[in-house]
Amino acid sequence: MDYSLAAVKMLCSQLRDAKPTPSQNATALGGVLFQRAWLQGVLVPISGGGDNSLVLDDGTGLVELGLSGDFAIRQWKSGMYVMVVGVYHIRTGDIPLLKVHKMVDLSVSPDREAMWYLEVMDAYRLFYEPLIQEFS
Repeated sequence: MDYSLAAVKMLCSQLRDAKPTPSQNATALGGVLFQRAWLQGVLVPISGGGDNSLVLDDGTGLVELGLSGDFAIRQWKSGMYVMVVGVYHIRTGDIPLLKVHKMVDLSVSPDREAMWYLEVMDAYRLFYEPLIQEFS
C-alpha cells in the first residue's frame, strides 16, 4: 500500500467512472490516482450477503463493504451513518466493493451527512477537477 496516495473523498456514483491502471495497486478517476476511497453513508441491509457484508448508501449509489478483522465482529446495524475508508475493487455487473481499512460510526453527529456532500464538492473543486479535466 502506497500511503503517499491519499484516500480520495468521493461519492459512490463516482466509483462507476474509476478505471483500472497498469499498476494493480491503484485505480484512476480521470487524472486522480488512488488506492483507497473515503466514503460516508447509511448502512442498508444486503440480501444474500454473507455475515461480513454490508452495503453503504450515500444517496448517489451503493457500495458493498467487505469487512474483516475487528470490523467484522463489531455490531453494525442498518440505519447507522458511517465513514468508511478502504481499497476499491472494480467488479463487472455487480455493485462496487470496498475492502474496509477503517470504519467509524458517525450517527451521533446529526449534521455529518449534509457536511459530507460539501466536503466532497470542496475537495473535487480544489484538487480533483483540474486533474480530471486534464485527462478528459
